[in-house]
Amino acid sequence: MKTGRIHPAKIEEMVEKAKEEVEATIKQEGERALLETGVHGLNGDIVKLLGKLRYRTSYGQNVLNHSIEVSNLARIMAEELGLDPKIARRAGLLHDIGKALDHDMEGTHVEIGVDILKKYKENEAVLNAVEAHHEDVAPKTLEAVLIQAADAISASRPGARRETLETYIKRLEKLEEIADSFEGVEKSFAIQAGREVRLIVKPEKISDNEMIVMARDVAKKVEAEMEYPGQIKVNAIRETRAIEYAK
Repeated sequence: MKTGRIHPAKIEEMVEKAKEEVEATIKQEGERALLETGVHGLNGDIVKLLGKLRYRTSYGQNVLNHSIEVSNLARIMAEELGLDPKIARRAGLLHDIGKALDHDMEGTHVEIGVDILKKYKENEAVLNAVEAHHEDVAPKTLEAVLIQAADAISASRPGARRETLETYIKRLEKLEEIADSFEGVEKSFAIQAGREVRLIVKPEKISDNEMIVMARDVAKKVEAEMEYPGQIKVNAIRETRAIEYAK
């Protein structure tokens, strides 16, 4: 700064240059998403929003790569089931489009995404799939159900996302707390990074038949009170031991 090489005009020039580079990257990333999923006919503004997802993450997972993954998973499942792969891959690619703007606008990313797609007169089947992917509304088509499944698969696969240590510990504690709240449970253990909870039941209080009912009730309570990606296995264990000593 003393020599005059760094001054307000130079700073403004570098800021503009950085903006241009980011804009170019956004455009390239949006076009890459279309190429990798085989989706055609999207408005240029939507492609730009897709490119912006390159700079968004959800629990450490890149949102653009997640959207591409969901699109391809949904297409594969649609082809296997004899459904419409074009709708599936299009809805999969666009299902999180609202995350490109949810930091600038009020509303959830689902609401924002649906509003944007309505503005550009998107297909009704795609709109419903986007709106239903977090179960805000009921899915009207089988393709919409595939988007829910593909979204869950992409988010819950090992290594896809990360969470803070504090959140992780609280989730495990909540899981064990729910299991321990049932009468007859001697001890519970959250294992497999919270994807399984094991219940050791008291054999003198819980019969084999009652244990089956308990496992189902624990699973229902977990579904009602917790939010988590994928699924959680409830594993109830009943063990009776008889010990004698020969003298």
